[in-house]
This record gives sequence, structure tokens and C-alpha cells, in this order.
Amino acid sequence: MDVPLNPDLQAKLSRLAAQQGRASEALVVEAIERLVNYDEWFLREVDKGLAAADRGELVDHSDVRKMIDERYPG
Repeated sequence: MDVPLNPDLQAKLSRLAAQQGRASEALVVEAIERLVNYDEWFLREVDKGLAAADRGELVDHSDVRKMIDERYPG
């Protein structure tokens, strides 16, 4: 598969690969794997959330506010 990259992105990729002592292709494969794995995880989580909502398992707005305030005080 050939993926055209604009010159700026190609230069950044080449610099990063050189800094890490890796091939540019290896970085591209790693990036694609991360993206695909994340998207698969995200879509599974969305499906879980939709199924929970369909079952009526919802969190009240005030409870959500409380969770946010506890996690991020101030």
C-alpha cells in the first residue's frame, strides 16, 4: 500500500525516525496499529454505552457533576 504524505509530514516523520533510530515505515505501522486499536476499543465502548442506555442504565446529571467535581477539584 502506498500512502502519499505531504512534504512537511514526511520531513517530520523522517526526523522522528532518525531521533529514535528506527525506520520511518516502522513508525507508520505503529501509528496505524494504535489508531486501529483505539478505534476498535472506542466503538466497543460506545456499543456498551448504547446497550446500557437501552436498558435504562443511565446516570443522573447531578451524579455526573459530583463525579467530575470529585475527580477534578477546584
